[in-house]
Amino acid sequence: MSQDEASLERKLLIVDDSKVSRMIIRAFFAKMCPAWVVQEAGSGDAALTLLADFQPDFVTMDVNMPGINGFDAAEQILARDPKVRLVMLSANIQESSVRMAASLRLNFVAKPATEASLQQALNHLLAAT
Repeated sequence: MSQDEASLERKLLIVDDSKVSRMIIRAFFAKMCPAWVVQEAGSGDAALTLLADFQPDFVTMDVNMPGINGFDAAEQILARDPKVRLVMLSANIQESSVRMAASLRLNFVAKPATEASLQQALNHLLAAT
């Protein structure tokens, strides 16, 4: 990632029902992309509510959450704004989840949210910018 990419102001929405995961993801992106504006949602439903006002460039999405699951939320987010770059970030690495992500043309990154996995997510988010 170039210095220019990290210094551009972008908007990131972190969607995960685990507060600890959200904190880890936020800390990584704050370090790597300090100009980015970050919002968090603890569920797919909350993410969809935030979407209209926040209008993120990027979204990290967990799969297993209460209410609407990550795949359904991702599908609705992309239907509303196809330009959003979205990465599924989940510990649910079952083949069916990986296939579902592929069918939605989403990049799938396995948790735990480590520096390596989050770097992989960041690389994907910035790949087409």
